Amino acid sequence: MQPLIDHARSFRKQSVDRPEEFARLAEGQSPQVLFITCSDSRVVPALITGARPGELFELRTAGNIVPPHTSAQPTGEAATIEYAVEVLGVSDVVVCGHSHCGAVGALVRGDDLTAVPAVRDWLAHAAPRPSGAVEDPTVAEAVQNHVLTQLLRLRSYPCVERRLTDGQLRLHGWFYEVHTGSVLAHDARSDSFEAL
Repeated sequence: MQPLIDHARSFRKQSVDRPEEFARLAEGQSPQVLFITCSDSRVVPALITGARPGELFELRTAGNIVPPHTSAQPTGEAATIEYAVEVLGVSDVVVCGHSHCGAVGALVRGDDLTAVPAVRDWLAHAAPRPSGAVEDPTVAEAVQNHVLTQLLRLRSYPCVERRLTDGQLRLHGWFYEVHTGSVLAHDARSDSFEAL
């Protein structure tokens, strides 16, 4: 924890050295992208994309899960998506899964999650468990299928569906390889994940 505290203390000096950059952030935000990804500490959206403060609106959930839309009982995830699309007017939404994902790996392996019931219940929103044994420790194929499932679910959100229909929003499925730093994007024409 101490290195993080030390950096937080020195970060203030950076804001004093670049007052115009930080003052601009106080005026509001206008990110172009909603970036939905996993809570995994190895996935750092700004590092992956090179985004500066104010350029990405982030939604991080265990397993980069987009829960089903329901107006009866809205979720924090639904509120974040709606705010990004309706209020901030983002033009793009990226759902980014990653290799070695613990959430998808637990599903693929069929792990017993009774000791963590909130995790178990949350993962019920993930893609269906693949049939057969999965030997790949990166769980790449399972995560990529999971990303596509989350993109489909995202399309069911009324604000997303409306903006897609109007041509004001684009959806992207990404797969980040933790062990190489590579990013693959889903290509709808070939229905495969290709290097960016």
